[in-house]
Amino acid sequence: MQHIRVSDIRKLLHGELISGSELWSVKHAIYYNRHELTQNHTLMFVSKSDTINWQEIDRKGPSLVISDKSSEELKKSLKNTTVIRVKSIVQAYWKFIEYYRNLFQIPVVALTGTCGKTTTKEMIKHIASKEWNVQASVSSKNEPRQSLPYLTGIDQKTKAAIFELGLGNIGNIKHQCMIYQPTIGIITNIGVHHLDGCINLDGYIKAKAEILEGIKKDGTLIINGDDENTKKIPLHKFKGKIITFGVHENSDYQATNIQFAKGGMKFVLKVSNVQYNVFVPGYGEHQVYNALAAIAAVKEMGLSIAVAISQLKTFKAMARHLEISTGIGESTIVDDTWTNNPTSVEAALKVLDTIGKGKKVIVILGDIKRLGSFEEKYHREIGTLVAERNVDTLITIGKRAENIANQALKEGTKADVHIFQDVIGVLDVLKPKLDSETIVLIKGPMSSKSMIDFANQLKNK
Repeated sequence: MQHIRVSDIRKLLHGELISGSELWSVKHAIYYNRHELTQNHTLMFVSKSDTINWQEIDRKGPSLVISDKSSEELKKSLKNTTVIRVKSIVQAYWKFIEYYRNLFQIPVVALTGTCGKTTTKEMIKHIASKEWNVQASVSSKNEPRQSLPYLTGIDQKTKAAIFELGLGNIGNIKHQCMIYQPTIGIITNIGVHHLDGCINLDGYIKAKAEILEGIKKDGTLIINGDDENTKKIPLHKFKGKIITFGVHENSDYQATNIQFAKGGMKFVLKVSNVQYNVFVPGYGEHQVYNALAAIAAVKEMGLSIAVAISQLKTFKAMARHLEISTGIGESTIVDDTWTNNPTSVEAALKVLDTIGKGKKVIVILGDIKRLGSFEEKYHREIGTLVAERNVDTLITIGKRAENIANQALKEGTKADVHIFQDVIGVLDVLKPKLDSETIVLIKGPMSSKSMIDFANQLKNK
């Protein structure tokens, strides 16, 4: 965080100094009770409804408390704490956010999408970090509550920022964009997820579309030109620049001649009638889409396509994203336990179509969560996808996933089907089947520690 004098903060927020000194600088910012207080020189926004541990705050001081509690509640005799009272903590919070964000005139990228946003974000970060100091959200930790610490992670050395937008409910993306004020927005794709928080698919699409109003004036929106649900967004309302990427439709960033190669994908990129040969680590057509979005973004950020392509070659495919290992009995284990939704399951099965040719194919699928009243429908659709394929063994884990197995059986799958409520007993079924001619896809929700542990157990020779 760029250091800011307490006196300047008081003036900015039109606050009243209740106690303490304002002749020092803050180096961190949190919203009290939403973020953990771990460091000194921390500014914290404290709501009038919060219970305050004044001793902890003072012990970890110097600290700055900004609150709309009454003056009587805030008058404390503290050695290391400065207290400033404001009329409204909400207004003070957003005033500070606006002030801090506008200290920096740098490219700020915000990404949303059902699948691929974490990988695409990491690709952009990997490329841009070659030449710039980059601030980025961590892994897939993209909840709205993380936004303040991520924003204040920008300082005077930062040349670009890349943030993943989390969507659990309607309004989440709008809220985060108000904080980040991105200059570039990306929608990787829109599949099916979080229907419990968005009511139905139309609500989910509208929630994703909140990014249109969240991009700064004259900013850029980068979208998947092949994605049918993205086409349902009212793109005509966006007044900035729109860039498309794709494989099938004509796009600004077009991939052709896509091939599986050792360790990843090869393709030819066409941009403005110029062709480039590209290699990206990680298997699947979806990885090509991720690479296209990343290349388009870094070009808009001010780097060259040549730099992007060169850096992509050294990108390390993310753990538990179709991660391939040799496992028990010299079998091939494909660990895709990072996340679980219908779009990512279909992408994983498509990869298996290619890398599983000539092998005995075992598919292990866990529950898909947050589908609201559409749980049975989408689990059954996955059962249909499995039934269409040459799968030797299908194992489902969890109550919801039973619908996958039942639908596959209904449609006449030739697979040996096993239904489990948890991972107990699964290895007993698998072990006799595992050899060098077998490939196993295991896919479950990142919230399922048991499935993640089981995937690791399979990889442990």
